[in-house]
Amino acid sequence: MKNSTMEQLTAFIKASVTPFHAVQEMASLLDASGFLELRESDTWKTSPGGKYYTTKNGSSIVAWQMPAQKSVIDSGLRIIGAHTDSPCLKVEPNPEMTNNGYLQLGVQVYGGVLLNPWFDRDLSLAGRVAYKHQSGEIETCLIDFERAVAIVPSLAIHLNREANSGQNINVQTMVTPILGQVNADQNFDFREMLKDELADLGKNVQQVLDFDLSFYDTQPPATIGLNQEFFAAARLDNLLSCFMGLQALLDTDSAEGVLLVCNDHEEVGSMSAVGAQGPMLEQVLNRLTESGEQQSRMIANSMLISADNAHGIHPNFPEKHDAKHGPILNNGVVIKVNANQRYATNDITSAMFKGFAEQIGQPVQTFVVRADMACGSTIGPITAAGLGVKTIDVGVPQFAMHSIRELAGCDDIVNTIAIFKHFFAQQRV
Repeated sequence: MKNSTMEQLTAFIKASVTPFHAVQEMASLLDASGFLELRESDTWKTSPGGKYYTTKNGSSIVAWQMPAQKSVIDSGLRIIGAHTDSPCLKVEPNPEMTNNGYLQLGVQVYGGVLLNPWFDRDLSLAGRVAYKHQSGEIETCLIDFERAVAIVPSLAIHLNREANSGQNINVQTMVTPILGQVNADQNFDFREMLKDELADLGKNVQQVLDFDLSFYDTQPPATIGLNQEFFAAARLDNLLSCFMGLQALLDTDSAEGVLLVCNDHEEVGSMSAVGAQGPMLEQVLNRLTESGEQQSRMIANSMLISADNAHGIHPNFPEKHDAKHGPILNNGVVIKVNANQRYATNDITSAMFKGFAEQIGQPVQTFVVRADMACGSTIGPITAAGLGVKTIDVGVPQFAMHSIRELAGCDDIVNTIAIFKHFFAQQRV
């Protein structure tokens, strides 16, 4: 079971190099499991027990199964929420740069990137390109160079003797990837390079108009440790939660209403048309009921698990945790609590989640940030405030959050999927 799950997770992470690719991969898996895509612009018709999904901007997705017997109003929805985006380096609109004969691309830092690990990595490039077809129509295409095309080399310690004493990284000047070398008389046009890449994909391109592209590490995921107890990969925050929620949805045999929402833009505050502060989820719920009263009743019978990874206690930095709230990898999924509502957990939803886990013999842990440190947040409080749905924030404990390569426990992944499946099967929430 564990080996199979790790293999599936590896394939999912490798395919999901950007939020666009993550949604494409999730849609493909949903299609294969009999889910029907509903387009925003179409009239929706749902039926008891029906399985559906819809996407927005190609980077956010909502998938759900209607209750088999009861109305969705009386059944409510068992909801799992996650996000598709991860901190990264995004290519600027006019990125071409040459410096001392080296070709570079200007980047913007997306989200709270842990920058040091991005140095000396084999980087590829992926995302979405908007272009004018030879017919004059504007079309889009996902691309993934797959191979290593860039690197951000470190400065040798001989030239920076303070490198190991805590150097400050200037994001404007120090993390610009190198793509190759050019002669002084060469003019490099990034859009022309993209045009060639699209031509290789069989696209008939007149002009590349724009793009949303990110660099990513080409090192594949790996199961590591003396006993293969850890899983290392890029973008575990928060593709891991997307994967676990999707696995639970695909494997559920629940007769109740179940739903998975994976939003983009969580790492930059969620305020966008496709973020948790946007209207996407509420618009889906509006189309499942006929009136505001019906929707309010449905929400009252629903519950949201906001799934986003938690900070495991680091053996080299134990002082960074509250002494009684330091989650250990492979010791269970973490309930995240914050008195200032940075997490949406309350005593009732915490008790309910503990009950779900106890019913199938799975352990849980609790995380509270140190009182003298700032606390991050999730889509949980945002969605709870927008819908009024009872909510809990949970996550698999991990190391190196927001690094280019993160680490989680294999047992935690398998066990959390089991809890999510059991949650989906609940008759009342």
